[in-house]
Amino acid sequence: MIGTYDTKHDELQFVADLVTAAGVPVCRVDVSTHDPQRAAARVDVPASEVAAHHPDGAAAVFTGDRGSAVVAMAEALRALLATREDVGGVLGLGGSGGTALVTPAMRALPVGVPKVMVSTVASGDTTPYVGASDIAMLYAVTDIAGLNRISRRVLGNAAHMLAGAVAAPVAPADTDLPAVGVTMFGVTTPCVDAVRERLGDRVDALVFHATGSGGASMEKLVGSGLIDSVLDLTTTEVADLLVGGIMAAGEDRLDAVARTGVPYVGSCGALDMVNFGGIATLPERFAGRLVYEHNPNVTLMRTTVEENRAIGQWLARKLNALTGPWLFLLPMGGVSALDAPAQAFHDPEADAALFAVIGSGVSDADRVRLVPHHVNDPEFADAVLAAWREVQA
Repeated sequence: MIGTYDTKHDELQFVADLVTAAGVPVCRVDVSTHDPQRAAARVDVPASEVAAHHPDGAAAVFTGDRGSAVVAMAEALRALLATREDVGGVLGLGGSGGTALVTPAMRALPVGVPKVMVSTVASGDTTPYVGASDIAMLYAVTDIAGLNRISRRVLGNAAHMLAGAVAAPVAPADTDLPAVGVTMFGVTTPCVDAVRERLGDRVDALVFHATGSGGASMEKLVGSGLIDSVLDLTTTEVADLLVGGIMAAGEDRLDAVARTGVPYVGSCGALDMVNFGGIATLPERFAGRLVYEHNPNVTLMRTTVEENRAIGQWLARKLNALTGPWLFLLPMGGVSALDAPAQAFHDPEADAALFAVIGSGVSDADRVRLVPHHVNDPEFADAVLAAWREVQA
């Protein structure tokens, strides 16, 4: 149970009492930076002990400046949790500062360890706090400043969420099948479904929605040694990164694959589009561009010849850095359900520009394969399976 006990003791203790009543023991960890002595006698791990885990010692945390103190305490908390082998789950409470302090330590914990963050900023963009982790963020509704009829219900729900997850953990999958990471978008679903069908029960297929965080999650698992090979069939996050969409990959996309050398098969799935929110959110600089309203909250914009050249150059550079066996397939018939004859984004010239730059930019041209089919054709799924077998050899 983590929070600033100098200012939020009553709320934290309310939650701790409910978790304890549910039969789950609680360790109260204080991350106060303003008045840590105030709460020292009422917690199990005082702020001074947390701060001592900072690489530069407690003095680096208690600087007297709130901004730098929060950043340093977050680093110290992350280091503290890394030393513990008894973390069954973590629950934190906080405003913007507390959320920024607690969630980095949560992100460093393995996927599957229950993590609940009650926060006043959970109704906005939570990407900076959740990242590629499985943090459950619960909007506080009222400020975390005293107990009232609303906060008691919200905090109570959080307490029981964590207690239930810790007390009744899901048994790990009883399988020694190799894990295969697969990236998918709605417009490449037929491809991924066909590939999964062809893989059958010989693997444990982990499918990631290519929303920016999806690709990051896959890379985190790759870097942790939890994925044995990758079928990166939907690299659309790169288009968002380079053009300015809302589902962007980080610049480190493919770095975990390069670092670990896991077998890799990639393709150009959904590189015909950049993602935005509702049509009203489309940046003014893109006025007049070809767009498609996928739903009231998602607007897709067709990539141009020049944008595809830039995307191809970026991918070629990343592919050249891969250290393990890899192949990259170019679906000559189109890269998404919208990029097909008579569909909104059909643009053979833009696709050709993308394919040409990738083909000419990689140092080993034999690793780039032209497939004379659409990405969602059964024949392309056959080519993916053949490539996957080849990089496994």
